[in-house]
Amino acid sequence: MGAAEPPGLGQPDRLSEELARTRELGFVGRAAELRSFTDALAGTSASRILFVHGPGGIGKTTLLDAFSRHARDAGREPVYVDARDLECTAAAVGSAVAEQARRCGYPAGREPDVLLIDGYELLVPLDRWVREDLLAARPSTSVTVLAGREPPPASWRLDPGWRRLAQVHPLAGLDAADSDELLARFGLPRDRRTVLAGVGRGHPLVLAMLAEADRGGSAPAALTEAPDVVAQLCRLIIDDIPDAAHRAGLATCAHATRMTADLLARTVGSRAEEVWAWLGSRPYVRRGVLGLHVHDVVREIFEAEFMHRSPDAYVALHVAVRGYFLDRLADPAEPRPDRAAAEILFLHRAGPLSDRVAGLREGGILPVATAGPEDRAGILALIEEGEGAASAELARRWIAEQPGCLYRARSDTGVEGFSMQVYLPTGAALDVDDPVAVGVLAAAAERGPLRPGERINVNRFAGASGSYQQEPMLLLVNGVSCLLEWGRRPAAWTFIVTVAPETYGPYFGYLGMSEMWRGPAGPPARGGGAPREAVAYGWDRRRFPAESLFEMMARRELTGEQGPPPADLVRPAPLSHTAFATEVRAALHQLARPDRLAGSALLGSALVDVTATDPAGGLARTLTGAIASLSNERNGGEHRRVLERTYVRAAPSQEAAAELLGLPFSTYRRHLARAQERLLEVLWAIEIGERGLPGAEPDRN
Repeated sequence: MGAAEPPGLGQPDRLSEELARTRELGFVGRAAELRSFTDALAGTSASRILFVHGPGGIGKTTLLDAFSRHARDAGREPVYVDARDLECTAAAVGSAVAEQARRCGYPAGREPDVLLIDGYELLVPLDRWVREDLLAARPSTSVTVLAGREPPPASWRLDPGWRRLAQVHPLAGLDAADSDELLARFGLPRDRRTVLAGVGRGHPLVLAMLAEADRGGSAPAALTEAPDVVAQLCRLIIDDIPDAAHRAGLATCAHATRMTADLLARTVGSRAEEVWAWLGSRPYVRRGVLGLHVHDVVREIFEAEFMHRSPDAYVALHVAVRGYFLDRLADPAEPRPDRAAAEILFLHRAGPLSDRVAGLREGGILPVATAGPEDRAGILALIEEGEGAASAELARRWIAEQPGCLYRARSDTGVEGFSMQVYLPTGAALDVDDPVAVGVLAAAAERGPLRPGERINVNRFAGASGSYQQEPMLLLVNGVSCLLEWGRRPAAWTFIVTVAPETYGPYFGYLGMSEMWRGPAGPPARGGGAPREAVAYGWDRRRFPAESLFEMMARRELTGEQGPPPADLVRPAPLSHTAFATEVRAALHQLARPDRLAGSALLGSALVDVTATDPAGGLARTLTGAIASLSNERNGGEHRRVLERTYVRAAPSQEAAAELLGLPFSTYRRHLARAQERLLEVLWAIEIGERGLPGAEPDRN
């Protein structure tokens, strides 16, 4: 097979000169790589070998073309060889180098001054020969560039000689300025360049294809809008997927922000270790502290192609990834639940603030943790700057009342964002001194009054350094703190308060929340100035539990749908404590015939898992499980025995039950009454979220 024409070479006629000018016009950036190459040419550095690597379409061949021009400017004639045109044998490579050198005017037997080898990933089986024979035989003043998709094999780093003589340059995407310049060279006006630079994410090939599409009037505003362009890019960039398991692994890595081996095992099963090793070797996959992640634009291209090719499989993957992180969030032994919460937040692909979510996903992710005393001054300063001194003083009182209420994201320079999660009623002065607390308590009392033992969760204050509630960092801290609170602490109602409803109102509607109250964000300022207006969005978690919210969001994260929760996920209005007790006593009499529980009002209560396929059977299991759990309490064994003999393994009559238990009938009746009261306490604790369903999770506090 013959070697390809080297970039920029040709006879000195008008066509070749025009071709060279066009190629130069399409090259921008890569200053560090060019400097390294020119230093090697000039002999001002010890480097004799440059190894450039990166995913397909990132600009490796274009960079080699620029190296060719710089070599000629320095009076050195380059020789270009493309491994894609060769058999992978030492003889074929050696012959191609010699033939190209002859065509470039080198005398027979003379090594070229500059050798450029493209597609080096195809020559990896010959890597030892390349190092020990091909390159070792080249003149000491020569320069060789190897360009491939993958980093150089470990042998380059382990050999101290090659480590000194070789420089490795991983090629990343172009920055914003270089992307704009590249699109400008294609003749695009500034407004179109701004849009397409955002879509292309610095990937030169993507930018070039988008520019071409724009000239034809069909450039998309997002990659998902251009399936033909995406399919072509996929073939160019990701063309080496061995089989379905590896494709599923890449899909998982592209869908999650950071993919761990445990998550990969959830989606590919027993082949996880094999697929993990393969992914780690891909040029478009990077290994970070938290796991593997895919180059931004490659992720978007693969996701867009996957969604277009197999929409049902794409949704199934989304649900699987989401389920994995929800399991981690709910696990009390999870050491970093904030990471799981952040991953769930980053799965929002189509919501009103999806652009902010994408920006957070692509940047460095700060950990979100409970704020310590050292963070409070910075948080109060942000509140004062964003809402005024009176609100900051109110926040200080909240911190004193509920010290564990603060979450924060912190960098080396201080608090970058915060969220305050408080619970009402406090039974203290804040219930009446905070106008938001007054408004929230009144709204809940009107639409769904609290029952004994219940409370309201309020995301009371939140902000970030910079523009307070307009910073993307707010979305991270608020999102993570809300997921942690909703998933781990019980509440009858949840409210989120914002002073930027024009920004967050649509987002809260997307979460199924509705506006419940509008009024002053805090007390009047000391100087008499009016406080900012706040809006509280909320939902009754007894009717729409967190589990139902998570199920709804699995749908909306991919569609962007807004509005009230679907009717099939909403429970009936909660029972009063008295009605609940009446229904429990009635249900106990039907335990021997669970089918008769099908009409119980308790089926809409927290005693039945929202995901239960057999609600009546689920209610029966909760009742029997709660009775069995009484044995774990002091003196609870007697309660369990009397309840089981009366309702679970029911005797024909209460008199017969007393006889079987060896108790006088009057004593049996007293024991039964006490056991029923204790059982009601346990079941009510489940109803208001203080305890989990029997056998499902530990008690909450």
